Amino acid sequence: MLQKAALIGLSACIGLTGAISAQAQEAKEQYLPSLVYRTGPFAPSGIGFADGFADYVTLINERDGGINGVKIRLEECETGYANDRGVECYERLKDRHGGATVVAPLSTGITYALIPRTRADGITMSTMGYGRADAAYGPVLDNVFMVPTTYWSSTTVVMDYIAEQEGGWENLKGKDIVHAYHDSAYGREPLGVLRHYAEKYGFTLHEVPISPPGVEQRTVWTQVRRIKPDWISLFGWGVMNPTAIRTASSMGIDVSHMIGGIYAAQDDAVKPAGEDAKGYKAVTFHGPGADYPIYDALKKHVYDAGKAAGSGDAKGTIAYNRGLINAGYIIEAWRQAQDMSEKGRPSTREETLKAWQSLDIPEARTKELGMGGLMPPVHITCLDHEGPGMALIQQWNGEAWEQVTEFRKPNKDLVFPMYKASAEAYAKQEGITPKSCD
Repeated sequence: MLQKAALIGLSACIGLTGAISAQAQEAKEQYLPSLVYRTGPFAPSGIGFADGFADYVTLINERDGGINGVKIRLEECETGYANDRGVECYERLKDRHGGATVVAPLSTGITYALIPRTRADGITMSTMGYGRADAAYGPVLDNVFMVPTTYWSSTTVVMDYIAEQEGGWENLKGKDIVHAYHDSAYGREPLGVLRHYAEKYGFTLHEVPISPPGVEQRTVWTQVRRIKPDWISLFGWGVMNPTAIRTASSMGIDVSHMIGGIYAAQDDAVKPAGEDAKGYKAVTFHGPGADYPIYDALKKHVYDAGKAAGSGDAKGTIAYNRGLINAGYIIEAWRQAQDMSEKGRPSTREETLKAWQSLDIPEARTKELGMGGLMPPVHITCLDHEGPGMALIQQWNGEAWEQVTEFRKPNKDLVFPMYKASAEAYAKQEGITPKSCD
């Protein structure tokens, strides 16, 4: 009986070992599901992002043979920017090809829907400049990362720029600043920061909601013209942005004193507005244009090789550059995960999350990647899932975006306590025990 039991045990072990070997054999590639919106009302920005994201993955595979020999298997799933389709894509793809270890939802709404699911599944979320700003407080949502900045941090960079243009913070007293925004949680995101500055520095903040989709805004901008604002913050999305710029300009409002938020900073915000957009400014978290060494590498290994994801007309656009750097952060995290565990092997969900929780990409590394000046450096800790949070101001010259400022540090002394308070309230609401970062 003992011999029989031993044989059965040995057989079970052999079977288990065979299953593990089969999984290891299958997982020669690092799987990356890509939630995209190439269709729908927001496709003009979604296509560029998806192309940049895919082209960077192709570059790593074709030029480098992957990450230490581990190629990346990219699979797109079309969400149309709809929350239900985003959730369906996630559930359908998460366990394919050895299992997803990281996902970038590309939508604040989809991010909110996926937070509890990714937490339960142990999958890392990269929410680059969108989603829950309070996820920057690491102890609560320890699998969500706001690299390289949030709506709140970027708004402090905008206010710093406005104060500089006015000759100092003290000169904001008595000024009128309008926040014209998509009437949704997204558009209301920076209100806490703006209200703080209004109270502290004595300017009047006028909160002007715009009902989506925002294709008709004459009433809104007639109201704004009566205010005679010194500066305007625009938090629009999709067709709302060029409509706002065009309508404001037609009413004699100086668009050079209009500064768009992160998602009013793309090419689809200005090109449809034509000459009316000339002089318009916006805040963004990466460099504009294509004057970076990464584009030489892309030309050689991707474009000229006929392996580009799209038609090529998105290269150098804001959306395309965002796709590049988002893929860059994800791949660098996997590279660091291999450094921490085993090179030449796909990283597990646990290894991927551990790497993100200490992700460190200094400026020197961004230059090695050919993205110096394009990709902001980051340094993540258990406590801080945003990192430096830097952003810059750019201006549309009628044909292209010009960088007006260098990368600027946000007012983390202001926003980080706000992150913490909001995140802790969320944790209490959802029954989450914050992680200790000691």
